[in-house]
Amino acid sequence: MKSNSVKRREFLKMAGIGFSAFLSGGFRAIGAEGLGRFSAIRDVGTLLPPDLNGIRLPSGFRSRVVARSGASPIDGARAWHGAPDGGGVFAQPDGGWIYVSNSEIFGKGGAGALRFSSSGTLVDSYPILENTSQNCAGGTTPWGTWLSCEETRSGQVYECDPTGANPAIPRPTLGVFSHEAVAVDETSGYLFLTEDRPDGGFYRFVPSRGLPDISRGKLEIAVVENIAGEDIVTWHEVPDPLARTMATRKQVKGYQPFRGGEGVIIHERTVFFSTKRDNRVWAYNIESHQLSLAYDLATSASPVLSGVDNLAITPTGDVLVAEDGGHMQLVALTSDEKVMPILQIVGHDRSEITGPAFDPSFERLYFSSQRGSGGTNADGVTYEITYLRS
Repeated sequence: MKSNSVKRREFLKMAGIGFSAFLSGGFRAIGAEGLGRFSAIRDVGTLLPPDLNGIRLPSGFRSRVVARSGASPIDGARAWHGAPDGGGVFAQPDGGWIYVSNSEIFGKGGAGALRFSSSGTLVDSYPILENTSQNCAGGTTPWGTWLSCEETRSGQVYECDPTGANPAIPRPTLGVFSHEAVAVDETSGYLFLTEDRPDGGFYRFVPSRGLPDISRGKLEIAVVENIAGEDIVTWHEVPDPLARTMATRKQVKGYQPFRGGEGVIIHERTVFFSTKRDNRVWAYNIESHQLSLAYDLATSASPVLSGVDNLAITPTGDVLVAEDGGHMQLVALTSDEKVMPILQIVGHDRSEITGPAFDPSFERLYFSSQRGSGGTNADGVTYEITYLRS
């Protein structure tokens, strides 16, 4: 596979105004007036000094702690899990929402949930998956479940009910390997999965009976060929997704290895995924099958992003990248060719930023510092960022 340069023009078509909507005071505010504010705030300027929670934010934002590992988020609730990792948000019929978070602990991992009222008050906290191992990232589904990924050699994906009303279900047909993250393309019905290995594969799952049934289907792995100067992905079936005698990635000759697959997210038929060992964010076009780079630390004109990890995206396409180490930043890849830090946690040098996700109104952003200022799994902190100005 050739070494792509960043195809900025193509990336601009994929991206949009979403992150700037958040900076403009929430996605619901977008209209003609919102677009004006959007165009005026492309450059958020220098991040302010750390607030009382140790977070550097642009002017007009505030942070609050919503959970700490080992402590009950609200009276009577079970203690919040250690090593909070990948996260997602689910709108609820009462106007509230649920933020779910994985726990990347070996043997005693799983996922927990924080439930908020329509006014943003934290009203409940509970586990939705228990006693699994190294649950790293995952992904939300259009039908309202959380896919929690185990990052172990024998890792599986578990489908979880964010409300906690139903038990989690293992989905071995999605493959047995060192899972990192998964994203669902509702249009095609395909799932895309990353593998956190130095030579990890990039996978596609094709359900046999269509969504939301992911209990049966075909697991495929990407092979990349250079055709007329473009990197084109073809998909090849993995004969034994359960990896009973051979690792899934090694079952297909000529598969494309990626250097430590991390977050994956989809916007308008483009799959964005990150690879940590080479500090890249990739863009795969589902329709054309073209693979290109949205960000590469080695060639970027603004190399401020390193330790690429979890991803989040707005409805209109701005990609948020969390740093594992690096400078402990959350960085936006915007549609006007900027690589823009939007926040930084100070004093958490042995931690990583995990689980970025917006509330349904795009007025709040949730994420965690996995190991906090203490640098251990017991020191995790989960935050909420709110926009103050109207």
